[in-house]
Amino acid sequence: MADKPTLFGADYSVYVRIARLALHEKQIAYDLVPVDIFAEGGPPAWYIELQPFGRIPAFRHGRLALFETSAITRYIDEAFDGPALQSTDPVARAVMNQIIGLLDAYAYRTLVWDIYVESVSKPKEGKPSNQAVVSAARPLGELCLATLARLQRGPWLCGDAVSLADLHAAPMFDYFLKAPVAKPMLARHANLQDWWNRMQARSSMTETTPTS
Repeated sequence: MADKPTLFGADYSVYVRIARLALHEKQIAYDLVPVDIFAEGGPPAWYIELQPFGRIPAFRHGRLALFETSAITRYIDEAFDGPALQSTDPVARAVMNQIIGLLDAYAYRTLVWDIYVESVSKPKEGKPSNQAVVSAARPLGELCLATLARLQRGPWLCGDAVSLADLHAAPMFDYFLKAPVAKPMLARHANLQDWWNRMQARSSMTETTPTS
């Protein structure tokens, strides 16, 4: 696969970082093209050709254009050389896909928007924080953490090797754990805390740290 892939989006985005983590874990050189979906008037018209819903990321490799992070990361894993990020075992693969689905459906909104944004991002920007939103989010956040801890099967979420599930979870945890309520919540799950300690130490996490 000689062509260098291109990823489109902002480096602060959880989902752009998930794709970047996959590229770094596979040691693939790529170009990151900034796209500001919050710009006045929305993203540029050329970007809508890549992502008709105007979200990030989008991805291009040769003639292939993709959107939706899970499709992008699975392609990255399957199309390029490097360490496998998906198990060949159907049971482990099913659990990985379940974890990714859990993160998308329940954890992302709860951990990132309802807890991190309200507790950290808004005050940093001088905006009022709605602590009622944070309080209301905590039970679902606790359930997400408890379920991930229960599903974890080894040092990584799906066993002895890093998988797409770990890469999907890590950017969400990185934001979530900046909130004051987060560390005590995670501390209740020793195995998940140990996972996070290992995950945040990986070079791919350091290399994809958001610039803003």
